[in-house]
Amino acid sequence: MPVETAWGLRIDEVRPKTRARCLVFRDDLDAVRSAAKDATAPHGVIIVAAAEDAVAALLGPAWQSTPPEPIMTIALRQIASSVPVGYDLTTTIDAGVINVRVQADGEVAAAGYTAVVDGVAVVDRVGTEPAHQRRGLGTAVMNALTVAAMDQGAVTAVLHGTEEGRALYERLGWQLHSKITSFTHAA
Repeated sequence: MPVETAWGLRIDEVRPKTRARCLVFRDDLDAVRSAAKDATAPHGVIIVAAAEDAVAALLGPAWQSTPPEPIMTIALRQIASSVPVGYDLTTTIDAGVINVRVQADGEVAAAGYTAVVDGVAVVDRVGTEPAHQRRGLGTAVMNALTVAAMDQGAVTAVLHGTEEGRALYERLGWQLHSKITSFTHAA
């Protein structure tokens, strides 16, 4: 569970190699400095919307950054979801997490997740396997996530995407809200 801090949220032991993930909501270097104290264990992560160069200079060479990635939002509206012939789409809900999968011959070709918190759908891990790209499966996943999220009371949605996925999201009406950069403590 996330722990609220003065600078944002800290999530402990996110993945086996990530000891702490710190989401810094304030756009100032003092907030980043404070978060760094909680994230310095090997593979600690700090995610910021602050200026990448200033944060990199503050943290120093022990921290490796990713290129800035988009945070995007949208006001949800009902959209029909369909998949091409030969694919099957399923939507399941487990412990409040909506899971959409598109399968071909029993294997996952595309998938995505969302959870609804206070009317906001938080979309995560949307992806299409390389052999199945450019067939509309990403659009089908996003549309199915939207329908299921609205059924759970969502009116807006947010996602942390990649630059590769940004074109799809923009085509579906998503708007760039800001860019964020992740810094990982290497040692």
